[in-house]
Amino acid sequence: MLDSTFNQQKADAFAEGLMDILNKGAIALSISLGHRTGLFDAMKTLPPATSAQIAEAAELDERYVREWLGAMVTGRVVCFNAEKHTYRLADEHAAYLTRDAAPNNLAALMQYIPLLGSVEDKIVACFKNGGGVPYSEFPRFHEVMAEDSGQSVLPALVDLILPLAPGIVEKLESGIDVLDVGCGSGRALILMAKTFPNSRFTGYDFSEEGIGNAGREAEADGLANIRFKVKDVANIGELENYDLVTAFDAIHDQARPALVLREICNALRPDGTFLMQDIDSSSHVNQNLDHPLGPMLYTVSTMHCMTVSLALDGDGLGTMWGRELAVDMLKTAGFKHVCIRNLSHDIQNCYYIVTKN
Repeated sequence: MLDSTFNQQKADAFAEGLMDILNKGAIALSISLGHRTGLFDAMKTLPPATSAQIAEAAELDERYVREWLGAMVTGRVVCFNAEKHTYRLADEHAAYLTRDAAPNNLAALMQYIPLLGSVEDKIVACFKNGGGVPYSEFPRFHEVMAEDSGQSVLPALVDLILPLAPGIVEKLESGIDVLDVGCGSGRALILMAKTFPNSRFTGYDFSEEGIGNAGREAEADGLANIRFKVKDVANIGELENYDLVTAFDAIHDQARPALVLREICNALRPDGTFLMQDIDSSSHVNQNLDHPLGPMLYTVSTMHCMTVSLALDGDGLGTMWGRELAVDMLKTAGFKHVCIRNLSHDIQNCYYIVTKN
């Protein structure tokens, strides 16, 4: 028997919302497929076309393409002409779904959904037993992150992000020592090394896969002012060696982020700058209710950022550690001044400009 206070209309609306979530989750998976297979890129170049023509243009199997198109049509992503049996990707949709649309290509971000889903069984076990899932269980993570940063961070790095730190571009042009902490595949550092040949660049990351990729790319580009090393950034062990330290979306993943921040402070010269990009959120969940990516980022935290830290017996800080905690931790690490800046094109991140004096 239902409680007299039970609101059936409210319950029905919630159930309807859940069905919408289910459909949109499925659409996200199919959009990821469309991105990875190049279907959106192929459709952008075509007039209204049959499934066979689309499959031929993308060099894919027609039967799979036809079924995928069914998801895209019912998901209102692709337009369908029932009389001619042709499909069309509207220009307005292509503006957010193709590689040419970067940095606005949201299809690339849809890859996180199947990537996280691939470790669901292991995350369920962690809920029951504690512990975490290590980086090694995310075989495509570096690839997806590199693509993500390649269309969001890299295009803005030289003209928008670096100038947030007063005078840093002029110093880079003259020649300074730069360290990138948690450099991953090294694309940001490689871009800086190309742009500022008078400066010297070092990248540290504990991932052998990431450092291997970075080293090969730097060698292919013939860069002599850059080096990469597999290193635990909680043990940098250097004193006042750098004029600029950067960390792009890396600190909250660390097993011991407080120790990493202290090591960064030690490695920075007295007049140096720490430029940290991280998720723009509050440390308080109630203040994230209107965050445009709140549910997504808490899920990413549960199924990646927090768990990879816990897998190393770390603090499990999580993606949504937030501005308040970040400022407290930076000051505890020894930094005196923290300025937080935002860029209009980036709804996900904020930028901390941090100095010791």
